[in-house]
Amino acid sequence: MSGHSKWSTIKRKKGALDAKRGQIFSKLVKEITVAARMSGGDIEGNPRLRQAVLKARTSSMPNDNIERAIKKGTGDLEGTTYDEITYEGYGPGGVALMIEVLTDNRNRTLSDVRFILTRHGGNLGENGCVGWLFEKKGIIQLDKGSVIEDKLMEAALEAGAEDMTEEGDVFEVKTAPNDLETVRQGLEKAGFKPTQAEVSAVPQTYVKLTGKQANQMLKIMDLLDDQDDVQNVWANFDISEEEMEAMD
Repeated sequence: MSGHSKWSTIKRKKGALDAKRGQIFSKLVKEITVAARMSGGDIEGNPRLRQAVLKARTSSMPNDNIERAIKKGTGDLEGTTYDEITYEGYGPGGVALMIEVLTDNRNRTLSDVRFILTRHGGNLGENGCVGWLFEKKGIIQLDKGSVIEDKLMEAALEAGAEDMTEEGDVFEVKTAPNDLETVRQGLEKAGFKPTQAEVSAVPQTYVKLTGKQANQMLKIMDLLDDQDDVQNVWANFDISEEEMEAMD
């Protein structure tokens, strides 16, 4: 496991997803609001909004919160205007980082992100410095305990998926970005229940970390996760299961 998939698994093990539910809702509200502002409030006709709402529902966000966020985006309710920015930089050991933010204060967010990186062995870079190391893919996650691998693989390929991999306690079905929704619907029609579906930046190469650098990298991920304006962090680090157990 590596990068974002690794971090998702670590958070589940720590129970951090439940502990940070309020913060997760806040970030999802931003994403829903921006998606609705950009392409309208029709969930079926707005793929980005549809993905954001799916993520909100799988995170148990109340429907009232979702509807208010959509109305803020469409202008039916007063709301904040957010800028979308992607920062690129490096973590310990030369790990490539892409950090997606939604912010109403660019200077504050830039300062916070730079501080987190430089304090723990990383640094911000110029736009384009690491983006070429990542490829956009649709990623659909399903809990391993709830599916039969062979049947999932068959259904995924039939629905148009490119590949399926095992990542810790989940299966990840990979698609072309534009095929994400089609494949997700195909899996649901086949009786599967995805826990997450989103377009991700998937690393093409990985940097193996151990010891101090592994600890620093996880600290960076944790702090960026806690930063209110940070929506997504994509990184090409790899930390072995043995290394993870040694940290516990």
